[in-house]
Amino acid sequence: MPHDTQAADKEASLAAWLTARGRVAVGYSGGVDSAYLAVVARRTLGADRVVAIIGRSASYPAEQWAMARRVAEGFNVAVLELDTEELADPRYAANPSNRCYFCKTELWGKLIPLARAHGFDCIVDGTNADDLSDYRPGAQAAREHRVASPLADLGFTKDDIRARSRELGLPTWQQPSSPCLSSRLPYGTGVTAERLALVERAERALRDVGVQGDLRVRYHDDLARVEVSQSALAHWLAPENAARLVTAVRAAGFARVALDLRGFRSGSLNVLHGVSAA
Repeated sequence: MPHDTQAADKEASLAAWLTARGRVAVGYSGGVDSAYLAVVARRTLGADRVVAIIGRSASYPAEQWAMARRVAEGFNVAVLELDTEELADPRYAANPSNRCYFCKTELWGKLIPLARAHGFDCIVDGTNADDLSDYRPGAQAAREHRVASPLADLGFTKDDIRARSRELGLPTWQQPSSPCLSSRLPYGTGVTAERLALVERAERALRDVGVQGDLRVRYHDDLARVEVSQSALAHWLAPENAARLVTAVRAAGFARVALDLRGFRSGSLNVLHGVSAA
C-alpha cells in the first residue's frame, strides 16, 4: 500500500478515535506533531470541542510560540495559555538526564486542571510512534497524568505527520523539529533564563544570516557549538560564509564559536553523555 494511502488511513483512524472521545484538550507547542493533532481534532470535532493549551516559559522559543499562534488562528483552533515555572524547580534547574520529567510534570500539573476547568477531561499530546524508540523521560510524566498519545498509539510516524500536514496545508509540514531550549545545554550545566536567552539569540541570529533547516546552538560555557544540516555544511564551511556565521553568534553573546563537522544530530547531547547510542 502506498505511503500516502497508509497515512490517510491512519488519519481516518485518528478521526474515529477523537470522535469517540467527544472533546479534547491538546498540549500544544506549535511543533509539527501537536499542530497536526490540534488541526485534525478541530476539523473532526468542531470549534467548541477542542482547545489547544500552550505552556509558556523561558525554555519555550518565541519563534515556536509565534508559529503555534499562527496555525491556531489560521485553522480556527481555540487556544489557552499558561505560564510554567519549571526553572524554579531545583531538580529541573540542575539539568539531570531526566530533566524533561520535571518539566512535563510541571506542565501537566497546571495544564490538566485548566483543561478540566473548561470542561475537557480528555488530554492529549503529540507524541508520535518514532518518539517511542528515543530517550524521552517526559513521557513518564505524561503517563502518570494519564495524558493520551493517539498519534503514537495509532502508529503515526513523523513522515506520516509531515505528509498529512502538507495535504492539509499546515505551514508546519516542513518545519524542523525544535525541542525546548534547555536541550541545548549539556546535562549537569544549570538551566538559567540567561543561558536559554543566549542560545535563543544565537539561533535567531543564524536564521537571520540565512541558516535554514535543522539548526542547534549547543551551549558549552563561552563556546557555541553550532550544528547545521549535513547538506548545508559545505556552504557554511566556505570561508566567507563561516565568517558570517561566527560574527552572528559572537554578536549574540558567545565568545567562541565552533561549527560541528558532523552536522546536525538530534539528541547529540544524549550521545555525548551516554544516555543514548550514537
